[in-house]
Amino acid sequence: MKSDTRFSIAVHVLTLVGTECGVDATSEFIAGSVGVNPVTIRNIASMLRKAGLVSTSQGKAGIVLERNLDNISLLEVLRAVEDDVDIFGLHQNPNPACPVGRHIQHALDEVYQRAQQAMYTQLSNTKVSDILDGIYSML
Repeated sequence: MKSDTRFSIAVHVLTLVGTECGVDATSEFIAGSVGVNPVTIRNIASMLRKAGLVSTSQGKAGIVLERNLDNISLLEVLRAVEDDVDIFGLHQNPNPACPVGRHIQHALDEVYQRAQQAMYTQLSNTKVSDILDGIYSML
């Protein structure tokens, strides 16, 4: 099972654009940093644009932040790029004749809901600027 990487790519895009490293933040430039195809960056940028986090211009190269990184939470980024933000899935078709199979989904659902809420709280309290600060602290 491979986890979707749109969220981490979106955070990478916003963080890189936020560094203002003196070059146009083109999809090709960003793709080189992320290690993906520029089409992937353009798709992510489109999602971020629809969420009001960045702007792009037809015929003009580059992605531009619409808000300061201090004002963009990781939860906003997650919601911008993920259709379904449920991080835990329940397996289908457990055996109802088995006492564990009959009750496992209900038992796990409550735990999963609490864990997901804790994750949302953490992402809401973490700004993209915190990620950039963490990167700068490692340099």
